[in-house]
Amino acid sequence: MSTVLLLSGSPSPDSRTGVLLAHTREWLAERGHEVQTLHVRDLPTSALLTSNTEHPAIRAAVSQVHRADGVIVASPVYRAAYSGLVKAFLDLLADNALARKVVLPLATGGTQGHLVAIDYALRPMLTAMGADRLVPGCFVLDRLIQPGDDGAIAPDARAAVDQALVGFDEALDSTRERLAAVS
Repeated sequence: MSTVLLLSGSPSPDSRTGVLLAHTREWLAERGHEVQTLHVRDLPTSALLTSNTEHPAIRAAVSQVHRADGVIVASPVYRAAYSGLVKAFLDLLADNALARKVVLPLATGGTQGHLVAIDYALRPMLTAMGADRLVPGCFVLDRLIQPGDDGAIAPDARAAVDQALVGFDEALDSTRERLAAVS
């Protein structure tokens, strides 16, 4: 199967975005994918904000992106945009770092007005990073996610997330088949 990197742009360890990613991790693992999670908040702040790509932790994080077949970028939405952690990390990557990778944006936010963050902020950023296999993302309202250790996602929201994950999984399979045919 494929290697998938879950990139979390949440500044909080007990966030709704974290609950969404825990579900995503479980869903992908059940289908045989190797899943890794990168919490950008755990990277050294100084190295991240000064774009110190020589720092060992930053170099290792960038390497995770390069090795992944698929990348899921998850972020809480603040003021109709993805988190600064997502932006700071993506700025470390080369312009084509997401080329030939399947990419899925996921977002959580407080109001339906934040839905636009995927199409008008996150998708354009990912496309600028070379994402040429960008699948439709999913936005989940904060009120539909119960945070905490026993975090839960409301059934309708879970169904929407699962639908996005099916599209991501199919794109991974299609990409893998295409690469196998070329080899």
